[in-house]
Amino acid sequence: MPEQTPESLYASMLRRSLWVITTRPARGPGMQEVLPAHLDYQVGMERDGRLFGAGPIFEDGGEVPTGGMIVVRAETEDEARALADADPFHAAGLRNYTLHRWLLNEGAMTVTVRYSDQSCVIG
Repeated sequence: MPEQTPESLYASMLRRSLWVITTRPARGPGMQEVLPAHLDYQVGMERDGRLFGAGPIFEDGGEVPTGGMIVVRAETEDEARALADADPFHAAGLRNYTLHRWLLNEGAMTVTVRYSDQSCVIG
């Protein structure tokens, strides 16, 4: 097997562009009222194949989330920004966000699908 150089190793990496939306509360009252619409929006993106993953962020071992992270599949920055802008939390001004392009190179995902009981284990 030929020795891999850094260039040949990098060339074989995934290099898949995703978009990371990091969010922070902008103002407090109203979050609970908009939460169902926000979650519906997230589930809709998940079902459409646009949501890679999402969830709250905790800092310094805290128990209360200080923000959130949403990773979306989009072809362009404009498309990713439109997805972020349409989030009910952002549209209502309850959260501010920052958009980052993320180049996914390394990692692994293990998924076990059991046909007999129609269960799935991600590990």
